[in-house]
Amino acid sequence: MNIYQHFRPEEREYIDRVLQWKEYVEQTYSPKLTDFLDPREQHILKVLIGSSADVKWELYGGQPDSERKRALLLPDYGEAKEEDFQIGLYEIEYPSKFLKIEHPQVLGSLMSLGLTRSKFGDILIKDNRAQFFVAHEVTDYVHIQLESIGRAKVSLKELPLKDAISFAHAWTEQSITVTSLRLDTVISGIHNISRQKSQLLIQQSLAKINWTTIENPSFDCAEGDLLSVRGYGRAKILSIEGKTKKDKWRMMVGVQK
Repeated sequence: MNIYQHFRPEEREYIDRVLQWKEYVEQTYSPKLTDFLDPREQHILKVLIGSSADVKWELYGGQPDSERKRALLLPDYGEAKEEDFQIGLYEIEYPSKFLKIEHPQVLGSLMSLGLTRSKFGDILIKDNRAQFFVAHEVTDYVHIQLESIGRAKVSLKELPLKDAISFAHAWTEQSITVTSLRLDTVISGIHNISRQKSQLLIQQSLAKINWTTIENPSFDCAEGDLLSVRGYGRAKILSIEGKTKKDKWRMMVGVQK
């Protein structure tokens, strides 16, 4: 069976990587820690590893409801502890009385350091506080290199994970039916807007899947995808439950306004 046929063509490289991780654990009986994975990557890993008799997986991103998480693949007898995920938490200290920093600014500044997105977990913004999770192997570099965000001069303070900003991801679950898995159709179904409107939003670069801007309305959505549309909030595809008698796709989604 061709395993690639169940996934997107652009996911082939990641699929090969997951299979290599699995083979490594099987052959060496040693754990394998990944970088931070987005929700879709987590879903693919779960599907590929499945209920393997020899390898199991655990996911953790710094707090229980993190969206971006590191995966730890273990021999079937292994046990994972929080410290095994090697995640650091930094608070961004800046003159919050005079300036406000937002999620895109933090992400942009982190990316300007020359590291990949996969080295960073969730970015937490609440009131005048800002934090981010980061892989331990790059914490020293980030601490030295990150000096400003937008117009704000910043410094970083390392905190224990238990001090992460806590806020509930208020997802409202709902079942929808759509005529296809195209991005414009799914956005239309989730947010109850016309397909023409959803196409316009996509073409204006206002739609993202798993933090990547998608400008193709016919892009096929898949289970595990996290969708965000500016002005409409975010949604994640929890499950695709097959087709109805009228040949429509039924899916369960979580919506966050």
